[in-house]
Amino acid sequence: MQPEIAVFALIYLLAPAAMLRLARHSTLAGRLGPIVLCYMAGLALGLIGLQPDAAGQVRDGVMEANLGLALPLLLFGVDLGAWGRIAGSALLSMALAVVSVTLVATGLYFAFQEGGTAQSEQLSGMAVGMYTGGLANMGAIKLALDIPESRYLLFATVDTVVGAGYLLFVLTLAPLVFARFLKPFPSDRDTQAPAADEANAPNMLRQGVVALLVSAFCVAAAVLLTPLFNFATSQVMTVVLLTSLGLLCSVTPSLRKNRAAPHMGMYLLYVFSFSVAASMDLAELRDMDLSVLGFVLIATFGSFGLHALLARAAGVDRDTFLITSVAAVMSPAFVPMVARSLRNPAILMSGMATGILGFAIGNYLGISLALLLAGKG
Repeated sequence: MQPEIAVFALIYLLAPAAMLRLARHSTLAGRLGPIVLCYMAGLALGLIGLQPDAAGQVRDGVMEANLGLALPLLLFGVDLGAWGRIAGSALLSMALAVVSVTLVATGLYFAFQEGGTAQSEQLSGMAVGMYTGGLANMGAIKLALDIPESRYLLFATVDTVVGAGYLLFVLTLAPLVFARFLKPFPSDRDTQAPAADEANAPNMLRQGVVALLVSAFCVAAAVLLTPLFNFATSQVMTVVLLTSLGLLCSVTPSLRKNRAAPHMGMYLLYVFSFSVAASMDLAELRDMDLSVLGFVLIATFGSFGLHALLARAAGVDRDTFLITSVAAVMSPAFVPMVARSLRNPAILMSGMATGILGFAIGNYLGISLALLLAGKG
């Protein structure tokens, strides 16, 4: 590895430690929280354009490895029995998110078609697929509808930029804004961090080693099992399997009570957050097609706003609304980041479950809507 690339690899891995230290010693930084600090610092690194092209592969590897290990570690402590009490609200909120993006994408089709944009149904179909199941679904819709490569790549690039703005809003201002608009999460939620371990440091270290080994086993099992399931993309199946294996391990009392697992999982999530934000490229901002930018902006924030209105009418609480919105718009990979930012570990399972549901239905919805709008359905 070239020295310059090694330096950036260390930056991706160690910058979150600096953000943690800053959050502990600065009142303002502490209010923002480590997740927001990592995301903002990563965006700054990406936008100043100092990263060499070769650092991209290292950064992607850091992102994938850290997220893969973090998901099981964070899920080990999930109480499935407790999640059952809020599952209905999460499923309702996800359904409202799907209705919202479908209505907004349909309205945008007529507006852009009237404005002279050719085959606007392709944009609407990709929007529905993207904002119910993520990039993997949009890729499947591209193939099904024979969307030109240039149009697909432009949509995906613009979505990367708009998605960064959406996620930053959810991590910072959205909890304050929607606290005035939506009811609070049920008061019996577990918002407290795990109690301090009464055992000594060697015991904490031993728990950490055990948790990390089990998490690595989950990752290895998911990678080995993924090729056996050919009805979804490898990225989708890996997330599904990691989630399933992490939850399966959570039924083991020793892992559910492991004090080191959530701490290690959160640090890996901080690294993932920093690395994701650092992937933003200033060139993407310069080369955007303004018409597609307008479509994606309205599709993202328009469906977000409509989802909020429907959530209020249906009595969905703030935290469930935000976590299901992120699960739909950004995919389950970003759910732990937002659950941590909201300081509400009880909603982690809701976001993961509804995000996986979005993977399952996104292709059908996106393709069906595009064909219907084109008059072929």
